[in-house]
Amino acid sequence: MQHSPLDEATLSSDAQRALSSGPSKMMAARGMAPLANPVDLVSVLYQLSVVPDAKIQASAQNSAKSLPQNILVGALSDARLDARVIDYFVTKAECRAELVDTVILNQSSDDTTIAKLAGTATEKQVDLIAENQQRILRCTEIIAAIYTNAHARMSTVDRVVELAVRHKLKVPGIAAWDEVARGVLQTEKERPAEAPAEERTADEEFLTLQTETEKEPESEEEAEVLLRDKSISEKIRIATIGNKFERAQLIKDPKKMIALAVIKSPSVKENEAAGYASNTALSEDVIAYIASRKEWTKLYHIKLALVNNPKCPLPAAMRLLPHLRAKDLNAMARSRSIPSALSAQARKLANVRRGGRK
Repeated sequence: MQHSPLDEATLSSDAQRALSSGPSKMMAARGMAPLANPVDLVSVLYQLSVVPDAKIQASAQNSAKSLPQNILVGALSDARLDARVIDYFVTKAECRAELVDTVILNQSSDDTTIAKLAGTATEKQVDLIAENQQRILRCTEIIAAIYTNAHARMSTVDRVVELAVRHKLKVPGIAAWDEVARGVLQTEKERPAEAPAEERTADEEFLTLQTETEKEPESEEEAEVLLRDKSISEKIRIATIGNKFERAQLIKDPKKMIALAVIKSPSVKENEAAGYASNTALSEDVIAYIASRKEWTKLYHIKLALVNNPKCPLPAAMRLLPHLRAKDLNAMARSRSIPSALSAQARKLANVRRGGRK
């Protein structure tokens, strides 16, 4: 959000008076202006924080950072406060963690401000953000931020994704959105109907809490077992935001949507993609996705891995073949592990490079 100057005509007479002259501006920037209303005080400090005068700006910024919590709570909870001021105190003035709830609950907070908070919010704060369905539906960036926030509970993630799916929204901020949407719907079909809250026993409540706060596995073997027991939507989320070990396990999952979520994860880097490109046990869809990524196929070792993988789509392999070095092209010409049409084309290309006929 751009922190542009406020229209001073919209401010109170007290705030306008504090901004009326150079000396009064400096007094206000130092927090010495007689402004009893918290909204007036933070609005004036914001206005002076974005003025071109470096001295006034620095003083106002320092005053904004040191405001007492009771003043900030009073101001940031007020629906009359301009969204730019709220965003400034969250992102620039180092808003204290305990004030984030106040910003989330203020209907005047801009959607982009809430999206920024959703990416780093605590579990309870994410739940608070997720309660405002209207805001979530008009700002898909919030859904993406919740999805990638490791603090967010899986039940909350499923709820906001399901909301988006029901309203036929796409979330550009999640690379594997199609897989995420299908996974949540499939998990919903497989999930047993939940009893009404008043009918749930204390044991059921405990088990739900235990699932949401599951302890970290102590070994890779334990982690592998835990992954197998996850729901489809949980696996897809782990594939998207998990670590390299988790991705290496989940890319072998028999459900293609889970394997595709892994390869579409923004955490997958070139070396990891190269390892997947050479793995003949993986889904053809995974290999095809790697072959479609131009930034990956620019790298020679990924080109070589793909053309040597019999699961690489033939048109993609044919396209990459002319870029191979002579030594690798000759090896391809003799290979029996790739499609015959590909090895035949490799022989033709190798012959042309040696000066022979096509």
